[in-house]
Amino acid sequence: MIDTAATPELDTTTLDTLTLDELRVELAPLVAEAAMFDGWTELAVDNAAFSAGVEPSVARLAFATGERGAAMRMIAAWIERIDADMARALPPEHMATLKIRERIRQLVQFRLDALTGMEEALRRALIEMARPVNAARTLQLGWHSADAMWRLAGDTATDLNHYTKRTTLAALYAATLAVFAEDRSEDHADTRAFLDRRIEGVMRFEKVKAQFFKPGAERFSPVRLLGRLRYPAR
Repeated sequence: MIDTAATPELDTTTLDTLTLDELRVELAPLVAEAAMFDGWTELAVDNAAFSAGVEPSVARLAFATGERGAAMRMIAAWIERIDADMARALPPEHMATLKIRERIRQLVQFRLDALTGMEEALRRALIEMARPVNAARTLQLGWHSADAMWRLAGDTATDLNHYTKRTTLAALYAATLAVFAEDRSEDHADTRAFLDRRIEGVMRFEKVKAQFFKPGAERFSPVRLLGRLRYPAR
């Protein structure tokens, strides 16, 4: 297990020097803690501000709590903070020593460890993200986190693989989060087992996909097949 305790704590001595965007990300973990009781609301922002010694009016400005979509801004900041902590905790030199399936497992597991103890905040976040009005933003956030994980895993694909890998990982992560949020097993054993099964499925899919698209005369070509259907051999 990756030690998430190594992730940086809130540095209250430098809060006054931060931009609003930076402050939003710094306060995000405290907002998430408050959201377990207050929901993703302005009250959660106020309580986070009090905990950090920040003027509540400044915190509200950072999250634009009086404007539409404030809850998603809070959730997005929380996700952004986890992305940043993940990048610090799992640098490329560490990831390069692992096989690809272990890289993905550690990246996803880091995120789950970061959410341990915050399950109620996660459940409330998932409800908010499931609202139809937030569908596009939710997909964007999932894609961004999947992209961050694949980049840390060393993926440099720029072709169709770039998109299929991120789409697959985003779906895997979303499904795992849903299981994690309701998991009552000891040390989230059910979630770990689910994650391992899903990663195994992804690895099989990647293997089949690699065979399907590998260079060479023997590969299947949809374009060639359509051409033959249109212009059959005589």
